[in-house]
Amino acid sequence: MDVVDTLENIPLIDLRGAALDRRTLRTRLPRATPEQNAPVDAVGPLLDDIRARGRDAVAEAAARFDGMTGTAFRVSSAALSEAAELLDPAVRSGLEEAIRRVRTVSAAEVPAPRTTVVAAGASITTRHLPAERVGLYVPGGLAVYPSSVVMNAVPAQEAGVGSIAIASPPQPDTGLPHPTVLAAAQLLGIEEVWSIGGAQAIGAFAYGFADQEGVLETREAMEPVDIITGPGNAYVATAKALVRDRVGIDAVAGPTEIIVLADAEADPDYVAADLVSQAEHDPLAAAVLVTDSPSLAQAVDSHLGTRAAEAEHSQRIRTSLAGAQSGVVLVDSIDAGIAVVNAYAGEHVELHVADAQEVADRIINGGAVFVGPHTPVALGDYIAGSNHVLPTMGTAAFGDCLSVHAFLRVSQVVEYTEAALADVAGHIAALASAERLPAHGEAIAARFADDARQG
Repeated sequence: MDVVDTLENIPLIDLRGAALDRRTLRTRLPRATPEQNAPVDAVGPLLDDIRARGRDAVAEAAARFDGMTGTAFRVSSAALSEAAELLDPAVRSGLEEAIRRVRTVSAAEVPAPRTTVVAAGASITTRHLPAERVGLYVPGGLAVYPSSVVMNAVPAQEAGVGSIAIASPPQPDTGLPHPTVLAAAQLLGIEEVWSIGGAQAIGAFAYGFADQEGVLETREAMEPVDIITGPGNAYVATAKALVRDRVGIDAVAGPTEIIVLADAEADPDYVAADLVSQAEHDPLAAAVLVTDSPSLAQAVDSHLGTRAAEAEHSQRIRTSLAGAQSGVVLVDSIDAGIAVVNAYAGEHVELHVADAQEVADRIINGGAVFVGPHTPVALGDYIAGSNHVLPTMGTAAFGDCLSVHAFLRVSQVVEYTEAALADVAGHIAALASAERLPAHGEAIAARFADDARQG
């Protein structure tokens, strides 16, 4: 067995010869520590304050955390129009193409109503109904995310949501969200945009607030939403977790992550470039390579050093790569690597292996799976047509990528004729008796009481 003691730019986890059961893998794979992602003590009281005091509490939080001291939170239609007019033509073209592709995929995902006849005169119609109002959070901070406007808004629109609000942190110099975020909203025809960031934006979405005079009809009133979606920092994620007793949410997202499964024939520079592309998001971003080739591991490590040194966000990338959440995992075989990838349940999974399509069928836990050397995660971040709002921190084992389904509620319409009800009346009476709920059976019997008397 080839010996690799250490790597220079990223931690090494050697699982060759190790057990591959789920418990072992979940304890040995690289992860961010929980305390990095759950500032409950800070967020909980803030949300309680917003629920109790409304707009005043939001304003105080905005002044404290964002330096926002103006009186208006809602972005004017003039500011939205100006942002779109001043948008770089190349960026506009890219956004328009991203919108087109995401809309194409989203439209195809909308389920049609389906009626099932379960017996003569008995039918169940399953409907998928859009939420009435949703709040979309678009992060700021270390980067600018007009792509998140597209990824959140387009599925909501295709689902048929009637009222869509966006919140995004203000820029220090203007007090408004980044102009590219505003331009993206304008391109999508979204008129309600709020200059509110962080946990206070989530609280405002969940609880709403009246204007300063308490008149709900004014433009500064925030009506509460039914569903909140969109990525954000640890404070945003924690706030979403704390308000989900009141609103639906897409997920409690942590920092971005990529896990790459690669064999000896993979291009080490491609792999390194893709790891770096996610590491530049955040010092807490996770970049993981799983491989059965020690020589590839060493080559990727070398390319990581070169790319990190040359990158614009060099220090951020180096911090991410060196963190406990990142690493190169050595395994005995690609089959073992597949087990590792499924146990990790990552946000982004890349496959740089022979028979990548066949391997993709075996990846059952992954927010989005990118197949082959010409399908990098950066493609999905912007313009593939897939959605980049994905489950993180192992939640891809049970969570979903954002899609129209996040904005739809399943409702069933039940219709039975008298004869169809009569056919099952005896079954209902028996089950109601077994559950010691006799009034259930009596509710059925009441409908046939006159028939019995007449008979």
